[in-house]
Amino acid sequence: MTPPFSRSAVLLVKLILLGLLVGVATWIALARWTMSPRNMTFAPVAQPIPFSHKHHVADDGIDCRYCHTSVENSATAGMPSTSVCLSCHSQLFLDSPLLAKLHDSARTGKPLHWARVHDLPDFVYFEHDIHVAKGVACIECHGRVDQMPITWRTASLEMQWCLRCHRDAPNHVRPLNQVLSMAPQKPLSADEIRQLNRLYHLRDAQALTNCSTCHR
Repeated sequence: MTPPFSRSAVLLVKLILLGLLVGVATWIALARWTMSPRNMTFAPVAQPIPFSHKHHVADDGIDCRYCHTSVENSATAGMPSTSVCLSCHSQLFLDSPLLAKLHDSARTGKPLHWARVHDLPDFVYFEHDIHVAKGVACIECHGRVDQMPITWRTASLEMQWCLRCHRDAPNHVRPLNQVLSMAPQKPLSADEIRQLNRLYHLRDAQALTNCSTCHR
């Protein structure tokens, strides 16, 4: 009996299927690569100036908002400008080689290009101010930055990590006067959690885990 397809036709079909399989595998690998965070968890990120949160926050007691000026009223926390740094370092450690780029920035007018440590993919919609206003503490996402001589990520920032919080939002918030505190806080009682839930008007888990909440 004559086969319905010639050997060359069968070979062509196999090659097409193999090509499709390789193409799909390549597309998946590329998608995973583009969606993965640029910085690895617990890996210090190089900066133009080796800025120590441990020194500035823990040792000197500088408030987060002094450098991250828009943390409470903008989608991004904001990075310190040269003028903010010079409000102290126009007098302190003037001759330090570590601050040479800061003074070059002041002289040339070219801003420092800080490397973003907590960087989300472009398809993720995130607003910093709403999280702060709803009582999500800095330490919840950024960890103990007051103990970091060079800043690194302590959280994966992957979707499942975010959803873990969004599925149980009332148990991941603090009173507003504790949001910026780096010190561990005692666990809230069930009554305190209910009070904060009412105070912040937290949306339910179904709304907070809806695709459109983070992807618009």
